[in-house]
Amino acid sequence: MRAALFDSPGSPLRLADIEQPSPGPQEVLLRNRACAVCRTDLHIVDGDLNVPSTPLIPGHQIVAEVAKVGNEVKHLQVGDRMGVPWLGRTCGHCNFCVNEQENLCDKARFTGLHITGGFAEYSIADSRFCFSMDSSLDDLQLAPLLCGGLIGYRAYRMIGDAKKVGFYGFGSAAHILLQLAVYEDRKVYAFTRDGDSESQLFARQMGAYWAGGSGDHPPEPLDAAIIFAPVGELVPVALSAVQKGGVVVCAGIHMSDIPSIPYELLWGERTVRSVANLTRRDGWEFLELATRIPVRTSVQSYPLEKVNQALDDLRDGNINGSAVILL
Repeated sequence: MRAALFDSPGSPLRLADIEQPSPGPQEVLLRNRACAVCRTDLHIVDGDLNVPSTPLIPGHQIVAEVAKVGNEVKHLQVGDRMGVPWLGRTCGHCNFCVNEQENLCDKARFTGLHITGGFAEYSIADSRFCFSMDSSLDDLQLAPLLCGGLIGYRAYRMIGDAKKVGFYGFGSAAHILLQLAVYEDRKVYAFTRDGDSESQLFARQMGAYWAGGSGDHPPEPLDAAIIFAPVGELVPVALSAVQKGGVVVCAGIHMSDIPSIPYELLWGERTVRSVANLTRRDGWEFLELATRIPVRTSVQSYPLEKVNQALDDLRDGNINGSAVILL
């Protein structure tokens, strides 16, 4: 099969013909149809995350068709359309797993990091951690929902019933969650890179109540804020924009160091918290919501041969919405 391989930080992904994998007893072999590009893929390629072994096939927002099932898989069959998220496997029996916190399992394995990813013609996935894609949405629309949507949804749930919500960083996840916020009659204040008028216009077109640069102060205090950008310096900025009792949620798997925070910014029962991965419950809930709303992702597609261009465009902020590799 054709695949894009990661060898070492700072090097472009390498296209190669490699042997097609075979599924284990509880796994499925998937013929990949689309795989969205995530900032976590950039963190892998740029060396921000520890990669256990190389070469590695990144990509963890996969829409695929079942090509073969393992001998213990009874609930899926060849031809089923599936979605594969970042969370690829857990131990199933630790305190986190049995208490509906499988996202915190110390033995969790992640797609595109420990498990064959989606920047390839075929991949392997644990059948118990795939989602049935019986949605009316097409492959291009569905792929970005499988990480930006799902982990974004987990962050979104942490803001409770906040009505005035700031989104810091307006990329794939933010433009998806904005649609849910509008559906629930909340006001979203979108913060982009300073001077990025194109992204601010895009946010307003998607339904943002207000859009400005990350250095701008919103026109009124916020109830909550979600930081999608991997920039630790935004934490005190967001805290200064959130009123007493508000929450700031850090939604990424990686973030640069958070600078010293004056206690007065935290005082007033403000809260800072992080999001780690996702659970299957997050997936079931959000995918049903996304179909009902329905969520429409703004997508820029690339063939597998252009995967490095997709990564560069994401790194440089040249994509409004989501980048998707078509396979």
